[in-house]
Amino acid sequence: MLCSILRPAALGCALLFSFTSQAKVEVEALQHQSMGRILAAKISEDIAPGDYEALLRGIRAHPGHYSRKIVLLDSIGGSAPEAIRMGRLLRETGFDAVVPSTGLCQGSCIYLLAAGHRRTVNGPVGLHRPHHPSGESALARSLHRHERYSPAAYFREMQVSSRLAEEMQRIEPHRMKVLTTQELAGFGLR
Repeated sequence: MLCSILRPAALGCALLFSFTSQAKVEVEALQHQSMGRILAAKISEDIAPGDYEALLRGIRAHPGHYSRKIVLLDSIGGSAPEAIRMGRLLRETGFDAVVPSTGLCQGSCIYLLAAGHRRTVNGPVGLHRPHHPSGESALARSLHRHERYSPAAYFREMQVSSRLAEEMQRIEPHRMKVLTTQELAGFGLR
């Protein structure tokens, strides 16, 4: 039932965003035929410092009551601390996460997927260990040194198996493991 409701919403949101500019973070209020007012966010491309602020501005620009809040994910990953900050904001503001069949979620995008109150995965979800031993570049570390960065703790906070953090550490940074439907369910991402 939920999938049959989310599919039309995700398709409608995907169509809307396919006609807009290629921004990394977009937030739009939509009127859905059967679900009513929806707040839809799309996060695409490489997650980088500043994307949290863009997401926060977008959410604040659309106050009011919505029947659903949905974030569409189509990201190749990027800054893990920034993704964690964004994920906490998405969780706090009540978003569901969707990886549409035309999208993908890899690397640090997994933190955004984990943040969804409900999660729908139709596109590939890929994992790997961060590119730098500490998980970030020197610039990103300096921008986020006051932020908490513990993948296992974050996943527990999002009610996802902390084993996901262990699995991420097993995969070389230059490789990608695409999770199966069974693995997604086992980690609590479906």
